[in-house]
Amino acid sequence: MKSLLYFLFSLLLVLQATAQEKWDLRKCVDYATKNNISVKQADVQARISALQLKQAQLAKYPSASLTSGLGVQFGRSIDRTTNIYSNTQSLYQNYQVQSGIGIYNYNRLNNSIFYAKFNAQASLADVEKAASDASLNVCTYYLQVLAAKEQVIISQLQIAQTQTQLTLTKKKVEAGALPELNSLEIEAQLASDSSNYISAQTSFDQSVQALKGVLNIDAAAPFEVVIPEASSIPVLSFGELQPETVYQLALNLQPLQKGNEFRIKAAEKNIDINKAYLYPSLSLGVNLSSNFYNSFKKIDSYSISGYSANGDKVNIGGTDYYITSPTISYSKSNNSFGGLWKGYGDQLNNNFGQTVGLSLNVPVFNNGQYRIAYEQSKLTYKAQVLNKESANLTLKQNIYTAYSNAVSALQKKNAGLKSVESNQKAFEFASKRYELGLLSTIDLLTTQNNLLRAKLQQVSNEYDYLFKMKLLEFYKGQGLKL
Repeated sequence: MKSLLYFLFSLLLVLQATAQEKWDLRKCVDYATKNNISVKQADVQARISALQLKQAQLAKYPSASLTSGLGVQFGRSIDRTTNIYSNTQSLYQNYQVQSGIGIYNYNRLNNSIFYAKFNAQASLADVEKAASDASLNVCTYYLQVLAAKEQVIISQLQIAQTQTQLTLTKKKVEAGALPELNSLEIEAQLASDSSNYISAQTSFDQSVQALKGVLNIDAAAPFEVVIPEASSIPVLSFGELQPETVYQLALNLQPLQKGNEFRIKAAEKNIDINKAYLYPSLSLGVNLSSNFYNSFKKIDSYSISGYSANGDKVNIGGTDYYITSPTISYSKSNNSFGGLWKGYGDQLNNNFGQTVGLSLNVPVFNNGQYRIAYEQSKLTYKAQVLNKESANLTLKQNIYTAYSNAVSALQKKNAGLKSVESNQKAFEFASKRYELGLLSTIDLLTTQNNLLRAKLQQVSNEYDYLFKMKLLEFYKGQGLKL
């Protein structure tokens, strides 16, 4: 019982620690790169490419195989002891060891290794690209969460400010300094501010759920995001993010560009591989074999019933002697395995054969398969070069567009800051005039709403600027950090 209580208490502590744990951008990115489906798929393909590389490397070594057959012969077949046809039932077993190695193949095996190596490196670049895409996607949603949270905070401050105005107005109404209509107008504004707060909170919750969706986290799981101050998030200066400089760095750092370089190198080696099939190849082969053979019939006894001449004779001392052969009768028993394995090792030893030979393969005519494959590999190489040029042009355009958008975002941010400052001063003047009874409630609320809209727009401008600057840093290879 005590052990169970201790376990439950420990589990509760773990759950509480998990619920209280906050997620910053670095943790979100690390989690996404480990759990993102696209990253996992790219990693599987990279593992396959690594195995293909290993296979290409092992192809340079000699191959060897051992085969053995065991069977029973029935009916008319060749007697392996006399090499003539008979109807004897027999048991046989054979062994064979074969080995071979390529001696000359126009460097096809070496080029196959390089081809597989470059493909494996391209697959690793694909994993890096999938991780980078996932990181950028997470950063986008993370900044949306931060912007939504800022809007919630502004809405809360707006409610507090309106509540303060309502309290002061009610005191003046009770004192007879202001009509009751002023109090009702501010109460209506408070209701509107509360509605704005609910909308902002809903938007924040939806942004959090969207971020959890990108991270593949259960929607019901506890999740709290670290909310840094926008002004505390470091960004590089525009001088460090000049588009041409960023582009030149991105050519060597972006995974798509690195993958394209490896694919071009692989396509070059594939041309050499297909060209090798057009040339003769020479290989060395070794074969070792032996067999065992025995009839199912067993010889129980034999007897000599006489002699017969075969027509041959031998002259000895001037006299011709005819050569005779004994007539032997055998007594056999069927389907008896007695003595079946007698001489098994002797047969294998006596029947042991060895073969060593060279094999020359000269392609003469194969319906144009090798020639067409060779021409196709050259076209594949050209296609890869064009893919690289297209990707580089797209990258350059994206970087210059991102730089232009960042400049525009900075200008909007600065303009929005001035708008907030101006509306803040206007609201302060309006509040003083309202306190002196020189301004109507509607005019005060109008000024207050103008300030609210300016602040909300400034939040949007601030995070839009941050995202576009972080995008430039991403292209430069600085990673994603807040």
